[in-house]
Amino acid sequence: MSLGSYVRHASAFFFYLSADKRTDKWLLVHSPGPISCIFLCYLIVIWAGPKLMAKRQPVNLKPVLIVYNFAMVCLSAYMFYEFTASSWSARYSLLCQPVDYSDSPLAMRMARVCWWFYFSKVIELSDTIFFILRKKNGQLTFLHVYHHATMIFNWWAGVKYVAGGQSFLIGLINSLVHVVMYLYYGLAALGPGVTRYLWWKRYLTSLQLLQFFIVTIHTTYNLFADCDFPDSMNVVVLAYSLSLIALFSNFYYHSYLAKKTKKT
Repeated sequence: MSLGSYVRHASAFFFYLSADKRTDKWLLVHSPGPISCIFLCYLIVIWAGPKLMAKRQPVNLKPVLIVYNFAMVCLSAYMFYEFTASSWSARYSLLCQPVDYSDSPLAMRMARVCWWFYFSKVIELSDTIFFILRKKNGQLTFLHVYHHATMIFNWWAGVKYVAGGQSFLIGLINSLVHVVMYLYYGLAALGPGVTRYLWWKRYLTSLQLLQFFIVTIHTTYNLFADCDFPDSMNVVVLAYSLSLIALFSNFYYHSYLAKKTKKT
């Protein structure tokens, strides 16, 4: 499925849902227009960037990458804490958790961290820009572009319609995974003196796969349970999780298992 068709199908699923009035006026939430413009700019950068850098030297971004990656560690840790503390304080259920659309402090706290999680996905588009500037075009895989581009639409819909409830677990787990992921990238940016200790990269991919399996199981149960959470959201999340399992499994196989087989 192309990125364009993915967006059209996702929009059709969410069309009949009522917008969350609490989040409707928040930045990049009211209309899909701004985030769609960001998406189009992202695609233009991916198309034009490598061409513009073709005859140029890679840009030395070491200081920027160190600050960026460790800042993302801090942001991810903050979101993990907020998702955990908010869900625990509100006595969220792992099996069935409708969205609390009230203006209560706990409901608003959960809605706010959902927005931060959504906005963090916009920030993470910078990963792609850094690859282009450093001429790491081999990193611009379909998996990378698909994952980054679609997450901004998934979480636009999440904050627009279901800021809280069942979707909290996705943000909680992904924030934890991104603490580890950006810590890895931050340490790698420090240079060769640290790189030799980063033998655990393959386990980072395993951790990413584990999160998708957890989300798939969690969403599948909720889809067939009698729970007051939109089935349209569950269907999109389930389809998306399965697509990521397939793509990350393929990446893991070719990056680690296939190479190991060739060596033997």
